[in-house]
Amino acid sequence: MIDKRIIGTWRLKSTKGVDDNGKALPPPYGPAPNGVVCFQADARMYCVLCDGRAELPAGEPRQFMSYAGNYTFDGTTLSTRVDASVDASRIGGDQVRSVRFENGGMMLAPPRRLYLGVMQRQELFWERVA
Repeated sequence: MIDKRIIGTWRLKSTKGVDDNGKALPPPYGPAPNGVVCFQADARMYCVLCDGRAELPAGEPRQFMSYAGNYTFDGTTLSTRVDASVDASRIGGDQVRSVRFENGGMMLAPPRRLYLGVMQRQELFWERVA
């Protein structure tokens, strides 16, 4: 049984990253993150994220990710078995996120990982749009 709180369409509002010492790092997907995630009642989901700035500083690559798959959600842990992704290395694997609902939105946090050359913990804050 899927926890119904997650079902719907959500818009990315903010992101943050911190290193192992708690020091703030540049936000994932830049200072103007853009994204949408949709969780359907039939346990299907898709997600698209990118750096939403109109123009980037010279030489800075635009961060972009998208994936889709079937998911399970037990109220605190979201796990998606990826079957489509812009990053082929994710296909067939699981994307696992801790989930908490706060301030009228949803916080998704992937496991600690290497991102832009630094081990970090990230949080992505989403607001419901539908």
